[in-house]
Amino acid sequence: MTIIKKMLGGAALLALTSTAALSEPALMYDLGGKFDKSFNEAAYNGAKRWAEETGNSYREIEVTAEAQRVQFATQLAERGFNPIVVLGFQNASTIEEVAPKYPDTKFAIVDVGWLDLPNLRQITFAEHEGSYLVGMLAAMASETGTVGFIGGMDVPLIRHFACGYAQGAKSVNADINVVANMTGTTPAAWNDPVKGGELTKAQINQGADVVYAAAGGTGVGVLQAAADADILSIGVDSNQNHMHPGKVLTSMLKRVDNAVYDVFANGVEGFEPGVVTMGLGNDGVGYALDDNNASLITADMKSAVDDAREKIIAGDVNVVAYYENDSCPALDF
Repeated sequence: MTIIKKMLGGAALLALTSTAALSEPALMYDLGGKFDKSFNEAAYNGAKRWAEETGNSYREIEVTAEAQRVQFATQLAERGFNPIVVLGFQNASTIEEVAPKYPDTKFAIVDVGWLDLPNLRQITFAEHEGSYLVGMLAAMASETGTVGFIGGMDVPLIRHFACGYAQGAKSVNADINVVANMTGTTPAAWNDPVKGGELTKAQINQGADVVYAAAGGTGVGVLQAAADADILSIGVDSNQNHMHPGKVLTSMLKRVDNAVYDVFANGVEGFEPGVVTMGLGNDGVGYALDDNNASLITADMKSAVDDAREKIIAGDVNVVAYYENDSCPALDF
């Protein structure tokens, strides 16, 4: 029987046995919760898939406060879990502090690619490429000529999503209006569905009839408000099409599940440090098509997006990354 071990707080963590099973991996979620239906949940799905396929166990822990980051990562390493996957760019300083103290422990972090540590695997994503594709779909589905984007915390990563989305939309309709809002400037912006719903309603009042959410748990409120107003939404990270069948145009898939699965599957012996980027070419990002949105995506829409995907992979279409110059040619922030 597969055993998935969970830690929800410091007290539970201290109750662990003094040593972990040989090479038992661990997963540390970021703020927003394991079941945020987005980023964290994608990671959970990857770990769960690995456990179900192998019959092995892993340790997981949910960070609920900033002060827990270093504490939990340290205690995982102290108890011998290896490798340890940590989620989110906000844990960059966590890894910088903890990883050098445990050189024999293999760490992996998602959404960070600028650290220089010999026992660290850094996994980044070409979110702008996947967002370009769903931006194309948004423009093709829009009847008003206005589409929206709602991000979580206002950071370069989320502007990276928005920039790709706007470029994709404008590749279909150069005159399309892209309305963009961020939920906030603190980590609380990842888990505020009420604010997400309010921003969606405001964008609808500006004419948006398709709204893309890249906001973690806040996106749940975006998708709900869009469905209530009878307009289309676009999910992110995990496949969120099922949340409102027939109302979610598609979801931009960020395959965090594959990233976690690969680290767990490779284990300590197969661990590879360094920076790896997951994009369209290695199925790191994409768009979701299933029974829940099949009626919304016409054959012509799918053909156009799939053609663009191949051209991006081949280098014939360049999707400008927000990171290149801290600005976006298709969207003013």
